[in-house]
This record gives sequence, C-alpha cells and structure tokens, in this order.
Amino acid sequence: MTRHRDRHGRGRRGPIAVPPDPKVPVLRTRRERFDDIALAIVTEIDARWQSRLGLIEYAVEESPDIPKEWTVDDHIPLGSLERGSGATPARLVIYRRPIEHRCRTRSEIEAMVLMVVVEQVADLLGVAAEDVDPRYQP
Repeated sequence: MTRHRDRHGRGRRGPIAVPPDPKVPVLRTRRERFDDIALAIVTEIDARWQSRLGLIEYAVEESPDIPKEWTVDDHIPLGSLERGSGATPARLVIYRRPIEHRCRTRSEIEAMVLMVVVEQVADLLGVAAEDVDPRYQP
C-alpha cells in the first residue's frame, strides 16, 4: 500500500492535479470566453446582413484609447465603428474591459455585446437598431 502525504488537509497532490495534455489549458480565460460570445453574435448578425454590409472587419480590443482632453463627464465607449472606403473594409471594434466592467453575469455580457454590435451595424446600414436584430433592447 502506497502512502500519500496530505499536508494540512488539502487533499492529494501530484499527478491527479496535472491536466492530461499540458499544452491545452483546462480553463478558458476571460478573454477567450468574451471572444467566444462576440464571435457568436457577430457571426449571426453578419450572416443575416452580409449582402448589405459588404466588406467589414470585426475586432475585440481590451479598452479604447482615451484622448488626453477626456473629462470625467465623458463616457467610455463600448465599441467603435470606422467606415471603410473603396478596398478598405469598415472596422467594428468591441471593447472588452468596459463591457465586462458593467456586467456581472455571462448573460449580461451577451446582451451588452449584442447591443453594441447591433447599434454599430445599424449606424453603418442607416437603419433602426430594432430592424437589425429583434432581440435588441436599448
């Protein structure tokens, strides 16, 4: 019989705690989970409006660059849209940290990302946000 050390009542240590494949992380990071949410929403909306959207590039960034003249009364953007011209695609950016800061649960993050993407796509298309996605709630 093999004896295992159980220091301070913490349970077994050693090979049981090591993942089967050390190259693959067991838990996904917050950024990866956020990227999954954003990708699912963007893919769905892009598939629905691709014929009218044309060439568009989607991105997730940590946080926006705040200009030096920013004051406390200004709001921090949750997303941004740069219109494209010619061969240059439009670029829709979602800012992860400001969205996560305002949300407590995954469902709140999903709703906020949906709101940001729908508002930006609606602005790009020149239509009401409610027409872009029926789940939109300001």
